[in-house]
Amino acid sequence: MLKKIIIIGIVTVFVIVIIGLVTYDSSTEKISEEPEVTTGDVVIPTKAARPGCEDDDRCYIPSVFTIDSGNQVTWLNEDSAFHSVTSGFYGEPSDLFDSGHLDPYESFTFDFDEKGIYDYFCTLHPWMEGQVIVG
Repeated sequence: MLKKIIIIGIVTVFVIVIIGLVTYDSSTEKISEEPEVTTGDVVIPTKAARPGCEDDDRCYIPSVFTIDSGNQVTWLNEDSAFHSVTSGFYGEPSDLFDSGHLDPYESFTFDFDEKGIYDYFCTLHPWMEGQVIVG
């Protein structure tokens, strides 16, 4: 009788360990899933909301970006302030593209299908200017 109780105890412990391992394994999969990270072709760096980034051409990095026609550009706001990516010049938007206000770490992507030079700016910070050259 004691032998049966020991065998039942061992089997019970074994089943509990197996269930624990399966539960632990499935819960660690959920934890180890990494969030999607957006990268930008052009980055709006920290402190771009303050005047002065235009002095060393660092309001958009890079400030001039060259691509082939049919490609797209993604801008990523890495600043703690809101920004925009708006085609044209401050006070003279060209209405080709406008990201609206980008929250920190939000991105905006636009497809450039035609060759040309496309100037853009930030509607909130008039010193911020950039250019996409599509060849």
